Amino acid sequence: MTATPPTAARAVLRDPAWSRRVAGTLLVLALCWPLLAATEFAPWRLLDPGSLRPTLAFLATFLPPAHDPEFLGLVARETWRTVAVASAGMTLALVLAVPLTLAATRALSISALTGRMAAGPLAARQALRALLVLLRSVPELVWALVFVRVTGLGATAGVLAIGLTYGGMLGKVYSEILESGETEAGTALLRNGAGRVQAFLHGLLPQNASELLSYTIYRWECAIRSSVVLGFVGAGGLGQALDSATKMFNGGEVATMLIVFVALVALADRASAWLRGAID
Repeated sequence: MTATPPTAARAVLRDPAWSRRVAGTLLVLALCWPLLAATEFAPWRLLDPGSLRPTLAFLATFLPPAHDPEFLGLVARETWRTVAVASAGMTLALVLAVPLTLAATRALSISALTGRMAAGPLAARQALRALLVLLRSVPELVWALVFVRVTGLGATAGVLAIGLTYGGMLGKVYSEILESGETEAGTALLRNGAGRVQAFLHGLLPQNASELLSYTIYRWECAIRSSVVLGFVGAGGLGQALDSATKMFNGGEVATMLIVFVALVALADRASAWLRGAID
């Protein structure tokens, strides 16, 4: 058996792409360094004794988590309210998104059957797409801050915030799904005198129902997480109770609500996974 020469062995073990990887790493670092400097990113401040001692002292109060029956009843009610806010917000989002999708989707445009959309319908379509951009470009947290000033503290602000932002998101993605799929059936129905809604229900929806429903379920899961965050600005639910406990430095209550929040997100994830599996 012939031994492999040392030079040949080193050539075999050497990664042929190492130089490109090193160059790519250096390029990424060179590009990210100005961004980190601009954001004043300084994670080492977490280890500063002035910050570390009070943080550890607060974390020590997390044990044991609060578990008295009255508090657990409050957590259960606020958790249910959080799910209700997310579900009601998604319902409002669908009420906004579905008609906007039908009007903004080129594949459902009768005037576009000749190849070029007429000026009037084209302007209306662009205006609707601009409205979708406006709705989704404003974060739900900002909408919640606005509506809390208008409607006061409570779940109404959270429902409206999720409904507007997610309405824009759903409308954009629904339109893209419909336009990127097979559109021949819908076009054939439009050419034979069917209306926009009929072409959608019988031409585009059957082919894209699985993808549309899957994205809707995913957005509902995201809405549950968002509804907790919105509680920190007074939109009700588990987030508002968590904010109050944090301000009072009640670590036991914070720990319990964090555990419930993690369990809620996990259950929402499992429910959405089950629903996706059921429709596939």
